[in-house]
Amino acid sequence: MKWFVGLGNPGRQYEATRHNIGWMALDRFADKHGIQISQNKCKGLLGEGHVAGQKVYLLKPQTFMNLSGESIRAFMDFYKASLEDLVVIYDDMDTPFGSIRLRYQGSAGGHNGIKSTIQHLGTQSFQRIRMGISRPLPGRNIADYVLSTFSKEEVQGIPPVLDRTCEAMEHLLQHPFEKTMAVFNA
Repeated sequence: MKWFVGLGNPGRQYEATRHNIGWMALDRFADKHGIQISQNKCKGLLGEGHVAGQKVYLLKPQTFMNLSGESIRAFMDFYKASLEDLVVIYDDMDTPFGSIRLRYQGSAGGHNGIKSTIQHLGTQSFQRIRMGISRPLPGRNIADYVLSTFSKEEVQGIPPVLDRTCEAMEHLLQHPFEKTMAVFNA
């Protein structure tokens, strides 16, 4: 069993923002594999299905980004889910736009959704797929930047990065995280 958590914010006004690219990736994966993310459970929207012979859960916390850890903890406790099977997918300003980076551990790096996740899990050691959104221009407010929509040029680059993220998720269903990191961080 694997459980993938995409970080984002609920509400129409946040749908196409940089902070919701983790949700976009989960939606792409769900569409590709015929999974409905519609169950209202564990302070989130949940979907479940089978991919590559494995049970897969897809969770989109509905607690808003800064409280994402509440939903992750609720899922973990309710399903007795293993931390080793968790993969958190989220936006990352320190990764160039259009790239993904897999990591097994580390600090929140200023990301409030990851900060909340670390707080509720009690560890910095969990699998992550960081989706690059690049940094804003100097002087631009970070919160405004992550809550803004992508530029017209960036919108064209979103489908390939969503596909690459889905490929990494699929790879993780059949290979250890270290091997997937070696393939997708190359």
